[in-house]
Amino acid sequence: MKRFDIYETVTNLIVERLEAGVVPWQMPFKSAHGLPQNLVSKKPYRGFNFWYLLSFGFERPYFLTFNQIKALGASVKKSSKSYMVIFWKMFEVEKDGEKEEIPMLRYYRVFHIDDVEGLNEDRIPEIPTHENDFDPIALCDELIEFWHDSPIIRLNRNKACYIPSLDEIYMPNPKSFVSSEAYFSTLYHEAIHAVGHRKRLNRHEKFSNLNFDDGYSVEELVAEMGAAYLCGICGIENATIDNSAAYIQGWLKKLKNDKKFIVSASSLAQKAVDYILENQRPTEVAKPVPVKHKRRKKVKPMALAF
Repeated sequence: MKRFDIYETVTNLIVERLEAGVVPWQMPFKSAHGLPQNLVSKKPYRGFNFWYLLSFGFERPYFLTFNQIKALGASVKKSSKSYMVIFWKMFEVEKDGEKEEIPMLRYYRVFHIDDVEGLNEDRIPEIPTHENDFDPIALCDELIEFWHDSPIIRLNRNKACYIPSLDEIYMPNPKSFVSSEAYFSTLYHEAIHAVGHRKRLNRHEKFSNLNFDDGYSVEELVAEMGAAYLCGICGIENATIDNSAAYIQGWLKKLKNDKKFIVSASSLAQKAVDYILENQRPTEVAKPVPVKHKRRKKVKPMALAF
């Protein structure tokens, strides 16, 4: 009997979604109120769980475990499907005479509230709509403007890329993009790359197998997931979405060759997004974003142009 492998199982779940023509990390969502979350704890799901549950397109974002359903005096509808949620559990092991804790991937299952009967509807919060004066593009701008240790952003360049050696983001003129959404989608993609710099999360050096030159690398998926997440919380859709057959087949090939790929990428993307959101200046204090080149010695920097 084949041993159960949670990494393989998780990968197969994403493979199923891709084979159905759904790219989980490109699902549109509009606000923090629409994030998949547990109905009882109100905690949003994170990492892999976030993208996987979001990909089913439920109108209401709430889920419950079987025990929570029972505790609420409700029951699961007949033939309803449950969804896997993964988490890390720390285990104590002894190595070389010393005890240390190591993380182990574990899982449990949840049901969407539409598959629950007998649940008091008063327990289900209404999802608030945006106020009329909500300005998503202004919010997009502020997310970068108030990021206190953001890289310098150079506009009017001939391509979009992040240059680690300079810790700078190059962007074309915003007016050259088909829309403001397309501009910010691209900018966020490069910003997520920048979070990996050694003076921030040091992702680029800690994980030497990210393969920056591979369009289907862990680093590229981290940037795609992170950019889509930032677009969603700002209230815009990711305008750089590619759902072509070739694109999907590229990711399918990568996933099938590396069973830990999706878990690693989604975890790193979550950390990158958290970093940007947690390192914001108060909104009343503006941080200028330089757009002109300073004089510097001529160098031939390596760019992460994805």
